[in-house]
Amino acid sequence: MATKREDNLEKEKHLIYLDNNATTQVDERVLAEMLPYFTQYYGNPASRYYTLAETAKKAVETSRVQCAKLIGAKSQEIFFTSGATESNNIAIKGFCFANAYKGKHILTSLIEHRSVLDPIKELEKNGFNVSHIKPDHYGKVSAH
Repeated sequence: MATKREDNLEKEKHLIYLDNNATTQVDERVLAEMLPYFTQYYGNPASRYYTLAETAKKAVETSRVQCAKLIGAKSQEIFFTSGATESNNIAIKGFCFANAYKGKHILTSLIEHRSVLDPIKELEKNGFNVSHIKPDHYGKVSAH
């Protein structure tokens, strides 16, 4: 007789996963490239003066160049973050502070993810005017 876990694993073989914005399965080719950095070369690339850190830093810089080449950017335009929350925080606050001289009014919907609403709340504490747009009963936000 199969256990509940075994039954769930069998069902998941046929799973169609639709939440790739939250997390995505790592491609086997990426895993193969990254594995040495999880087990052998796990140094902090921001540190100095030891081999593990230098090896990790070189790998990050190589990745930055490869990513830039893929999208036609300069390597110094590529920034790696730990995930969407950090990326949203940097993008929203960075853009707003850099462009504050143009105006300090932000429009957002009430159904944004917390990784969007939290930095906007912080901007509001720093003198930005925030308007929250209420969606309709379908979750649709209208400009009208």
